[in-house]
Amino acid sequence: MHTILAEDLLNQMIPPLKVSDPAGKAAKWLEEFHVSQLPVIENRQYRGLITEADLIDHDYPDQLLNTVPFGYADVHVQHDQHFYSIMEIAIQNKLQLVPVLDEHREYMGVVTVGDTLAAFGQLPVAAGYGGILVLSMNERDYSLTQISRYVEENNAKILSSHVAQDEHDAYKIRLTLKLNTPNLARIVATLERFGYSITAQFNGGGEVGENEQERYDALLKYLSL
Repeated sequence: MHTILAEDLLNQMIPPLKVSDPAGKAAKWLEEFHVSQLPVIENRQYRGLITEADLIDHDYPDQLLNTVPFGYADVHVQHDQHFYSIMEIAIQNKLQLVPVLDEHREYMGVVTVGDTLAAFGQLPVAAGYGGILVLSMNERDYSLTQISRYVEENNAKILSSHVAQDEHDAYKIRLTLKLNTPNLARIVATLERFGYSITAQFNGGGEVGENEQERYDALLKYLSL
C-alpha cells in the first residue's frame, strides 16, 4: 500500500472561515457542520482554529473574528506528512479536525478524525486485539441493541462502542465498535444486508512495529474504546 499523506485525505466538505467573517457566522457554521472547531484564514494564510469556547463570551454576532481571540495557530500538518501525524496532533490537542498547509503556510483544507480512522483501517493491527468496525448511519437508525444482536448472531460480542457526528453528513452519526474477534467478514456482510454502511474496518492482520502499536493504542484511548 502506498504511503497515505495528509493531502490524500483532505475533506472539502468543511470550509474555512475568514478573519473578516463575523462571530455570528462562525457560531452558525460550528452548529451547521456539527464540529467543535473551524479553521480561520487570512488571504489563504492559516491563522488558527476558532472553537465553541472562544465564542461563549461574545454576545455580539457582528464582531469580526480578527477581534476575537482564538488559538491553535501552530497546530497543523504539512501536506506531505504521514497521516499518523494527523492522528497524533488530534489526540494531543483533543481536536475533531486538523488543518493542512502547503510549504508556504497556505491553507489547503482539513482532515477529520473520521478520515484518519478510515485511513488507519487500511493498515494491519497486531493479532489478538480483536477487530474494529466503523459504521455510518442516520441518527434515527441507531440502535445498539439491534446492532449487537446482528453481531452476536455471528458468534461475536461488542466490547465497547463510541458514537460521534459523521463529519461527512450532518444528518448521520459515526459508530465505532470494538469487537472480540478479528474475523469481521460475516459480521460486515450481515450489517450491510440490513442497510448499515461500513466506512472502515481493521483487525489482526499481521505483525506491526512498536510505533504502529503505540498509535493504535492511542487511537483506542482517543475513541474511549
